[in-house]
Amino acid sequence: MTPFDHPDFDGHEEVLFCHDRASGLQAIIAVHDTRLGPALGGCRMQPYPDPTAALGDVLRLARAMTYKAALAGLDLGGGKSVILGDPARDKTPARLEAMGRFVEGLGGRYWVAEDAGIGVADVRVMARATRWAAGIERRRDPTGRWVDADPSPATAWGVFRGIEAALAVVYGDPALRGRRVAVQGLGQVGARLAAHLARAGARLWVCDRRARRAAVLARRLGAEVVAPEAIFTVPVDVFAPCALGGVIDARTAETLRCRIVAGAANNPLTDADVAERLAARGIVFVPDFAINAGGIVNIAAAAAGLDAAGVQRRIEAIGDTVRRILERAAAEGRTPLAVAEALARARLEAAQRNGPRTS
Repeated sequence: MTPFDHPDFDGHEEVLFCHDRASGLQAIIAVHDTRLGPALGGCRMQPYPDPTAALGDVLRLARAMTYKAALAGLDLGGGKSVILGDPARDKTPARLEAMGRFVEGLGGRYWVAEDAGIGVADVRVMARATRWAAGIERRRDPTGRWVDADPSPATAWGVFRGIEAALAVVYGDPALRGRRVAVQGLGQVGARLAAHLARAGARLWVCDRRARRAAVLARRLGAEVVAPEAIFTVPVDVFAPCALGGVIDARTAETLRCRIVAGAANNPLTDADVAERLAARGIVFVPDFAINAGGIVNIAAAAAGLDAAGVQRRIEAIGDTVRRILERAAAEGRTPLAVAEALARARLEAAQRNGPRTS
């Protein structure tokens, strides 16, 4: 199967299959759209069952990054990369440097950053071979320590603001006190989101494939742990998917017992038909690329020339974007996913006609 034949191909500008004989690297880079600016997107590493699955993942993720940057008001395009392999076993400096060389070969059309299985330290290794690496600078935290630039706090805070906006639209009140929320996935973003929700007074149900992690966080936050397969059926106000994508398909869409789906996971729905199924059940789906944009905004400073104030303004604006999408969807009788995609495409088309806007 060629990229053109793949069901997830969406007019991507460039798909690069990368193989480095010396290190054994096998990777794919997808550049979806650069009408607004150079493509920015993380590099993910995981043991895909086969190359076709990896291709589908990178094509979907790159497209989502295009829409995410467009809705966040960034002069950036969308791209993504995946490395085939188990990060616990197959990640080596030689493979990371080889990945950096492939990124460098694109001449700045694609900026690489961290993602699942690839941390900031790994991107720094790639940066030995490429100038086009984002999110690798160090910053001082509130205690004065130098720490890695981690997009997870920005992503989690943006999702929290988006959940507040969704509650305001659905219930007429953004307050989380007393609201019931199920958080699926307690990685760097999911755990931070759960902490924000707990501090705001929400009642939490949590799950993670790593049972110990879920138990420790639940004790700290006063949450209830449920089995991963049971998280879909907990009766809640908000279901927050914060693990990997594709967790809500035609079957799980029928088992959800919530009013709102809003989380940090990229591509949580298997396809657009699932959005229609959720809407038919009265469940409001907040598009992932609208609500989880905090991370790309955070790492866009290098690629888009944003200062700290500009970054913070755009993260806080995520709630306004979510509210606008949901209100327009309700008024027009369309799914929020369809509305969000239309808004993103409108900005891309305007850029094609007039050139990218300044930030």
